[in-house]
Amino acid sequence: MKTTKLGKSDVSVSAMTIGCWPFGGGEYWGEQSQKDVDTVVHAALDQGVNTFDTAEMYNNGASELSLGKALKGYREKAVIISKISPSNCRQVRKHCEASLQRLGTDYIDVYMLHWPINKLSLEHFTSDNDVIGLPPTVEEAYAQLEALKKDGLIRSIGMSNFGRSQMAEVLATEVQVDVNEICYNVVSRAIEAEIAPYCMENKIGIIGSMGLQQGVLAGIYKTPQEVPMHQAHSRHFTDSRGGGTSRHGEKGAEKEIFEVVERLREIANDLHIHMAQLSIAWILKKSFMASTLVGSRNLKELEMNIAACSLEIPDPVEALIDRISLPVLEILGNNPDYYEHSSKSRIY
Repeated sequence: MKTTKLGKSDVSVSAMTIGCWPFGGGEYWGEQSQKDVDTVVHAALDQGVNTFDTAEMYNNGASELSLGKALKGYREKAVIISKISPSNCRQVRKHCEASLQRLGTDYIDVYMLHWPINKLSLEHFTSDNDVIGLPPTVEEAYAQLEALKKDGLIRSIGMSNFGRSQMAEVLATEVQVDVNEICYNVVSRAIEAEIAPYCMENKIGIIGSMGLQQGVLAGIYKTPQEVPMHQAHSRHFTDSRGGGTSRHGEKGAEKEIFEVVERLREIANDLHIHMAQLSIAWILKKSFMASTLVGSRNLKELEMNIAACSLEIPDPVEALIDRISLPVLEILGNNPDYYEHSSKSRIY
């Protein structure tokens, strides 16, 4: 399993990162047994996957608790990424210590601000809202993160879902920031325009989230109607598809996306691999990607995803996938916030 150092840090992440949002179970993903979590985590470590991504908000802390249980006795082999909600950035240390307690560890390898600090982001983080008066400035938030790093509670500082201008604001604080975790996959290519080039220029690693577009690029669904409401509230789908959970008000690109899915299925069949593996291999072929975040809820999914990390798809196949997914990119545009109308993007 290939590993890459994040930014200027000494933290090396595997090409595949295990997405831990389903861990602990919850309304969004449904039930998740701890036995399966333990099996996936231990098997991943045995096969060279060392990186696990969670957040304080995932299942109201249950994800961190579940991951911590699975890593008991294995902590030294793992790279843990966790994230703090922007609404909690007046008390970064308090929330970091709570995450440490849930994870059962005395340090977090990479600690990120989950979204930029802006009005729209804060509106969507109200379940555990510590904002009193005005929210903290970028300088105040990242000064607190720097203090945690100096005290050994975290090893590396990151951002999640930051655009080019927002990254520039962070870099202006002169705090070393090593990674931006942000959505990237075959039908979510907005970062290619400005964000990826800026990250490469400034030695900021990129971990791509939603590598399989929540199952769409794994071929789980053959039509938009089959996609569960919670997975269909992004701009990829028509606003009504989310059953009241969507807020973007756009028409989506359903026809074009499912045309891509069928083409991916054909290409994968020709290569004698699963289309999920093709989707992952395409991401990892991009020079700006340090790792791709993929959910693996059981051993079968894990082993299939791990196998994808060693695949080398030919340049013509990469170019073909670039070409067939271009209509989706043209419709969704270069707005990397896939949940807000392009005029209200939280990422800029």
